[in-house]
Amino acid sequence: MSVFEKLGVPGMDSIDWEITPELTFTMFESWGSRLWIRSLEERYYYFFIDNWKKPAKLCLMERGVKFARVIAEIDAPQGMIDSCVVSQGKKLGLDKSFAINPELKQWLLDNVLDAQDGSKVTPVHSRIEVEDMKAGLPALGEKKAPKTVMRFRSEPAHFVEGELPAIVKAHNFYDAKLNPQGEFQNSLVDNGDGLTVTDLASGIMWQREGLDICSNRKMQKNIEQVNKESLAGHSDWRLPTAEEALSLLNREASEKEIHIHRCFSKAQPFVFLVDQRIPGGCWFADFKQGNIYWASGTNPGAFGRLCRRV
Repeated sequence: MSVFEKLGVPGMDSIDWEITPELTFTMFESWGSRLWIRSLEERYYYFFIDNWKKPAKLCLMERGVKFARVIAEIDAPQGMIDSCVVSQGKKLGLDKSFAINPELKQWLLDNVLDAQDGSKVTPVHSRIEVEDMKAGLPALGEKKAPKTVMRFRSEPAHFVEGELPAIVKAHNFYDAKLNPQGEFQNSLVDNGDGLTVTDLASGIMWQREGLDICSNRKMQKNIEQVNKESLAGHSDWRLPTAEEALSLLNREASEKEIHIHRCFSKAQPFVFLVDQRIPGGCWFADFKQGNIYWASGTNPGAFGRLCRRV
């Protein structure tokens, strides 16, 4: 049995030799990818070295926007694996995943892939994580709204990058780069529909999950469809403004590793805003990094988390 049949991987063309553990961050968790990932169904396969425990292991990863699992360990010569780790030096931070070097790539081609030899491949049945979507919030009606409700701008705007610090500091919003000590005090309640929560401090209802990654143009069509179907009984859903998105950001990341309340899904790590940048581009909110940034509105796109006034 060949390695591809053994693992259920489409074939040699499915292996991406250019993907590294570092590159997966920009591909799947932030903006800046060399690839345009169009849907949740796309899968990418790459080899890497797992050095979290000794001895280091050569592994095959299956990766998507919301999907990641090691599907196999490869019985490569331990000396080659260790030499590859040493050649890359000590990494900054806590990450202990390493890209393979040309020598390991050639060994894989000669002994596993071109040879169609699955004997050196051990499938790994990694558990696919199911996200905990319990809101953990008081129900609507169990919590009083603050005496002062902040009515943030809800209409689209065009602004230059130099105006962003003032927007962030106007309400002491948290932004990891511009105001790391800030934090707007939310007052979230569970609407009981399993789909939405409302922030009593801002009078904004939010999607708890959101829309799949796509281009700006496709996002507008998806929003039209959401409103046509009347999500949670409402048909006035839209993308948030910079102020509205900033109002969600928390200084401390939740156990889901996002800088918004755990009631929100982590499957939409960065989202479109309704605002446009002068002289060009779109503004985005990055819930994983905890900041607002700008980029092209079409490549690679972003997710959507819609909101509406109550």
